[in-house]
Formats: sequence, structure tokens, C-alpha cells
Amino acid sequence: MSLSSPSMDQWLAEAKQDPSFRACGMYLVHNGTVRETPKQQVRQGIDDGSKVHGMTFSYDPDKVEAAVSAARELPGIGYVRVWLNEGELSLGDDIMYVLIGGDIRPRVIDALQQLVWTIKNECVKEIEHR
Repeated sequence: MSLSSPSMDQWLAEAKQDPSFRACGMYLVHNGTVRETPKQQVRQGIDDGSKVHGMTFSYDPDKVEAAVSAARELPGIGYVRVWLNEGELSLGDDIMYVLIGGDIRPRVIDALQQLVWTIKNECVKEIEHR
């Protein structure tokens, strides 16, 4: 069973109440979802004809917190918030939300990309069900 997803409207409202808002010229949100196309097909071009119908998702909270802390230290980054789902997920379910606020677009885009990469490659375990 998956968790209830957070409200991005609420997250953005809270971010703009944080003292960091004065230095944040933009916010970016990443919303990862369970897709039908297997990871090996998307990432490696290997199409075995199978489709994903769900996944088991888990994460290491200490590794996630370390990744978030590292993102907060990146130049120009003022705000970082992450939510991760867990358990048995179905197609279309939210896997994660990442919100990053910072001073200028290039820094915020780079920070979002770096944090999502770190979470996906070092902090989580995804088992696709085909």
C-alpha cells in the first residue's frame, strides 16, 4: 500500500514562508511516477516486450537525508524538500517528489538533477513487477 502524496500547492506555500524565500528566484518540482515501460528499456534500450504493472519501492532514510543535506550546501540553493513513497506501488502512483528553490535557473536545475540522480542511484530500491 502506498502513502498519500503531498500537495505541491501546500509545499510551495510553506517554502515561501521559509526564511530562504528572499534568496530564491525560482522553485522546481520533480514528480517521479511508476511507468509501464521497464527501466532497462528506457535506460539501456533493451526491449524484451514486457510491461511493468507495479513495483516494490523502499529507501534508506539516512542516505536520503545525507543527499538532501548535500543539496542544501550547493551554491545558490536555499530550499530543499523531499518526499518518498514506500511499499507496493501501482502504475501511475507517485514514487517521489523533490522541491528545490534557489537563486538562478541553472543552479536550481543542476541541483534538482543531481539530487534526483543521487536518490535514484544511491538511496532507493525499486523492484519492477512485470
